[in-house]
Amino acid sequence: MHLTKNKLHQLFFYILITLTLVFNGGNYDFYAQINFIFVSILFLVCQKDINYKSHIRKFFLDNKKILIIYFTFLIYLIFQIIPLPIEVLKFFSHTKYRLLFNLDYKNNFSSISLDPNKSFFGILNYFSLLLYLMLFKSIFYKERHVLRFYFFLSFISFIASIVAVYFYLIGNPNFLFIINNDYPNAATGFFINRTVFACFLVLGFIASLEYLNNINLKDKKKRNDFFIKVYVRLFLLFITIGIITSFSRLGNFLLLILILFYLIKFYLLKDNKNKFLFYTLLAIILFDIFILGFFFGGEQLFDRFYFLRTELLVYTNEINQIITTSRAEIAKFGLSQLNNFLIFGYGVGGFEILFKNFYGQLGLFFANHAHSDLIEFIGEFGLIGSSLLSFIFFQIFKKIEIFELKNLYLFLFVLLILIFDFSLHIPLIQVLFVIIISIKSKTS
Repeated sequence: MHLTKNKLHQLFFYILITLTLVFNGGNYDFYAQINFIFVSILFLVCQKDINYKSHIRKFFLDNKKILIIYFTFLIYLIFQIIPLPIEVLKFFSHTKYRLLFNLDYKNNFSSISLDPNKSFFGILNYFSLLLYLMLFKSIFYKERHVLRFYFFLSFISFIASIVAVYFYLIGNPNFLFIINNDYPNAATGFFINRTVFACFLVLGFIASLEYLNNINLKDKKKRNDFFIKVYVRLFLLFITIGIITSFSRLGNFLLLILILFYLIKFYLLKDNKNKFLFYTLLAIILFDIFILGFFFGGEQLFDRFYFLRTELLVYTNEINQIITTSRAEIAKFGLSQLNNFLIFGYGVGGFEILFKNFYGQLGLFFANHAHSDLIEFIGEFGLIGSSLLSFIFFQIFKKIEIFELKNLYLFLFVLLILIFDFSLHIPLIQVLFVIIISIKSKTS
């Protein structure tokens, strides 16, 4: 296969995504710097091509209002980490001012953010997110390029699932940078959190379905398409196994909703061109119920969809007293603190400091996420930042007609994660979701 300049740039893009996957979805401060540097270099290299520049220019013209608000949002995040005179800080964040006063803080300056160091890396991630999107729009500008990206995402989800299931079957030992001891009885792959892993695989599942759905509309004369579709169906099967063995209730529920959505869409739209995809989804359901249901037992088969059940995180302190904190209680704590940081927020990544300083029953362990992206985003950005971000989402959803049947699953995906998990704080999940949304925006 002849490697053109555009394919070479796409290859580097795939490498960046793969590295982000391998290192816990990019959820490390050090990796945020490395990732920002690499994606910036690739973006600058691509901008030397006049054709790429024209694609970026068109992207800006088509999304001028959204991009202006997003740049305003980034400036606001930078403002949150700028050191302010203590008396000025009293106006912007009275709660932090009182905290510093109680700690007998000697410095004359402090930022709005509770953790400016963490916020800095968070800002780098949000800059990287924009660069990834602009890169994608400049080098994946044809339909076959988009199909190529869908196939890539399906493939790396397949690989991640194989790795996860393999380690799960051998008892989940830690290996190099793969950390499994937090979930000894669940598949997590390259991720530390099983629900984040499951949400990533759901995105891979979506990419696989979109690939099969769109490739069927192409020229049927290409014989290679038949074998590629066989591969993607195989990927779908292993991705399903990965989601199931993660035992993430939210991940499994998202998978169920996604499959039911596609089946309903095929039935209502009478889409005969994709009848083989319809049969593929039915086969996945039967495989899930009869084979994996038999292997794991009927109780676990249904229990893994019950994501609203309270899960207790059990910690032990120095004198072996048991302290239990549920995800619901952590989310409730985050909700209770919103009023204290209502207007300007407590900064990106500030929840850990918030929890350590204000949670009343702090034991040996702590929470670094509110286990509800919606609560945490509002807390981090305050009403000002949250309003900017909400306007961006509203404009994007309006462009892709999110409530139409063909796109409704994207709204359900983001809504469930926003309310019940923190996966949208993970850089890789953010990047892949925004790219899929941008593709739908182009085709709708």
